Amino acid sequence: MNLFGYLRLVRRHWWIVLVAVMLALGSAALVTVRTVPRYQASVTFFVTTPSQGVTDAYQGSLFLQQRVKSYGDLLTSDRLAQSVVAETPLGLTADQLRGRISTATTTGTVLLEATVTDTDQNRALKTTETLATKFTELVQKVETPPDGNAPPIKIELVSGPRVTADPVTPQPTRNLVLGGLIGLLLGAGLAVLRGLADVRMRDGAALQRVTGSPLLGEVPFDASAKSAPLIVGEAAGSPRAEAVRKLRTNLRFVDVHEPARVIAVTSALQGEGKTTMACNTAIALAEAGWRVLLIDADLRRPKVADYLGLDDGVGLTDVLVGDVQVGDVVQPWGEKSLLVLPSGATPPNPSELLGSKSMADLLVALRDSADIVVIDTAPLLAVTDGVVVAVQADGALLVTQQGRTSRSQVAAAANALSSVSVRLLGCVLNMARVAKEDAYQYEAYRVVVPPAGASVPADRVGTHRGARADVGDRTQELTRLSR
Repeated sequence: MNLFGYLRLVRRHWWIVLVAVMLALGSAALVTVRTVPRYQASVTFFVTTPSQGVTDAYQGSLFLQQRVKSYGDLLTSDRLAQSVVAETPLGLTADQLRGRISTATTTGTVLLEATVTDTDQNRALKTTETLATKFTELVQKVETPPDGNAPPIKIELVSGPRVTADPVTPQPTRNLVLGGLIGLLLGAGLAVLRGLADVRMRDGAALQRVTGSPLLGEVPFDASAKSAPLIVGEAAGSPRAEAVRKLRTNLRFVDVHEPARVIAVTSALQGEGKTTMACNTAIALAEAGWRVLLIDADLRRPKVADYLGLDDGVGLTDVLVGDVQVGDVVQPWGEKSLLVLPSGATPPNPSELLGSKSMADLLVALRDSADIVVIDTAPLLAVTDGVVVAVQADGALLVTQQGRTSRSQVAAAANALSSVSVRLLGCVLNMARVAKEDAYQYEAYRVVVPPAGASVPADRVGTHRGARADVGDRTQELTRLSR
């Protein structure tokens, strides 16, 4: 995966990044509030030695640089701490004072800095003043030769003692910035891990890769589809309807040398929108002037009649058992060249009924009476009904809901079809998240549907009348065929 792939994962799981940043900022704020303010008092010493001439000065400088390192250890020694505590009542033990003293030297110089950190500003300054005096006395005492001559090293105070006006800790701005950066990095890492561990189908490219079939369409998510699943009325001008029309075009040209006239629409799991896709695909094909027959072959949980508002009392089941003729139960829908064969009564043996010779003979007969036959089938991983129907069709269309079905489930559904040599025409990513720029492009070219009651051109009226006449003719044709 390249950099853009990781960025997409972070963008997809932006809420993880936000939560991580907020938690980190909250932790930084809590630490800042609960941290006791500390002040620093510092003093700087200059270490020198009497010298004569340039050569002596150079050698003396090298000598002093070595001595300065030892003086740093002397500043934090127990002997100096005990003398400071004995000199001034600070309320601290020698060990506590040593823990508050830090030293620093500058490479190549003879400067030595001592810093005292304390929660009390005044005590920090007073401790530093006493420390400077006692340190100078201790160095002079240590460096004085046994014969009582003048010591070869002299300590001079060149800066301080001075104490900071504001606490050195905590630093709210620094803590919050560091907390935000840590939270951002941690959140981005968790988002990437979450994305890599996510096995659900997230995009069309992954769906195409897993199934090994072309991606024929990406139908965007539409909140209104739950109450109005069909692409008619106001929904006919929605991006969802335009995506179905694009699917219609791709479906007709997926194989121009061997076009599929009987298409089984299925999915891996229940609830991925296969029935809605079957109905809308049939409607879109009928809008283009094709003679379309929609069959509800999901005998266990039929939904086509409910979506289209048709009677489901008798239908496919009754035809297969020989109780009625197909021409008696096929129902025209709307003003388009669309006929619908509902599922009928629920049989006790759906798989055997759909795989019977009666079903095969029925599909052969219906193939000659319609340009395209669209069959809504059962989910592939739930029962075997979908595979039984797909074997008898010219090909199958696999519908997958984005973010719901896992890659392994989609692969299992594709393998179920390929294992019986079913021709997988392509796949459709349903309820997909569409980029804002794509939605904007559609809105710019969206056709505004005239409101109800608006006048309709004469040529359009003739077209609707012709469609109604064609539906009547094809219903009669199905009746003759069944006899």
